[in-house]
Amino acid sequence: MHEVPLRIAVVRPPPGVAWAVQSGRNGLIQPSEHTDTLIAFDVAVRVGASRTGAGPTLLGDITQGPPTERFLYVNSGKRAGQADSCWDRRAKVRLSGITLPMLRSLEGHAGARLEARIAGTAADGGPACATVPLLEGGWRIAFLR
Repeated sequence: MHEVPLRIAVVRPPPGVAWAVQSGRNGLIQPSEHTDTLIAFDVAVRVGASRTGAGPTLLGDITQGPPTERFLYVNSGKRAGQADSCWDRRAKVRLSGITLPMLRSLEGHAGARLEARIAGTAADGGPACATVPLLEGGWRIAFLR
């Protein structure tokens, strides 16, 4: 079993709202990069043997859901530890687009990771919530800049 680096990028988040990736039931992982137009989280998952043969099984404290439908939560407002926020939301980011060929293509490439981008602002002007679509075609291989 090996670790795979992931980057979740929240694009154009609403101003003044805290964000964090949920780890386990109550843990929070703070952003590794934060600007007015982008909030990014660099995290990792472990790859386990597939029980169904359908694809990789992704494991770790940040993964949620059954093995064939893994996802992670990107929390905002109160759920991200911002007690005085009027927002209490979390965005569900599906991991199902991560394939075995993608994982294999990362091997031997220092600085390579899988990256997904999500819109940070929902239709109501608040932070993104519920199951969010992945931007720019979904999960892709990216290299550290």
